[in-house]
Amino acid sequence: MRCTIVLLAWLASSALALGAEADRLADVASAMAPIMANLRTAASYARTGNIALAQIETDEAVAGWKRLASLPADGPSELSRFFDGGRERLATATAALDRGDDVAAGRELLALRQASHALRRRAGLYDIGDCIFEIAPAMEALRVAAIGYGERPAPANAEETVATASAFRDRLQRCNEWANSEIAAQGEFRRLIDGAIASSGEIAHAAMAGDGPLVHRYLIELQSFAQLLDFRYG
Repeated sequence: MRCTIVLLAWLASSALALGAEADRLADVASAMAPIMANLRTAASYARTGNIALAQIETDEAVAGWKRLASLPADGPSELSRFFDGGRERLATATAALDRGDDVAAGRELLALRQASHALRRRAGLYDIGDCIFEIAPAMEALRVAAIGYGERPAPANAEETVATASAFRDRLQRCNEWANSEIAAQGEFRRLIDGAIASSGEIAHAAMAGDGPLVHRYLIELQSFAQLLDFRYG
C-alpha cells in the first residue's frame, strides 16, 4: 500500500511538471508573435537586397529575444536550447547583414523561423501563420518542375508541373480554411490567397496546353503571391 501511494504521488507530481512545461512552451510560443513578425519582415527585406531595412527588423528581433529569454522561469531545458540557438542565429544574421551578405543572413533567419514554428507545433499551437509558412516547400517544388518543363514545353512533359501545381493549390486551400473570420474577410488576404489558388490552376492548364511562356508567367506570379502571403501573414 505504501509503495502504491508513493507511486501515485510521483505520477501526480510528474503530471504537474509536464503540464507546467507544456504551459511554459505555449506561453513562450505565443509571446514570440512580435519577434516572428520581425523575422519574416527581415527575411523579406534580405531577399530583396534591402539591407538597411533588414537590419532594423533584425535589431528589433534581437531586442525582443533578449527580453523574452530573460524572463524568470523554471521551464524545460528545451527552451534554454531554443533561446541559446536563436541568439546565435540572430548574431550570425546580424553580422552577415553588416557585411552585406543578404544570402547568408536570409539562411540564418529562415532557420530561426523554422525553429520558432517547430516550437509552436510542439506547444500545440497552429494558426494561419504556421500554415502560410509551410507552403514554401510546395512552392519550391513547383518552381523546380516549371523550370524543368520550360526546357521541354510539351503536353507529354506536363505531368510533374501539373502534380506540383495541384499540391501547391491544396496547401493554399488548407491555409484559406485556417484563416479566422477577421483575416478571411480582409481584402488583401482574399486578393492574395484567391489569386494564388486561381493561378495554381492556370499554370497546370498552361502546362497541359504545351505553352511554356505562359507557364513561366504564372510561375513568376505564383512566386510573388507566395512571397507576399509570407510577408503579410506568415
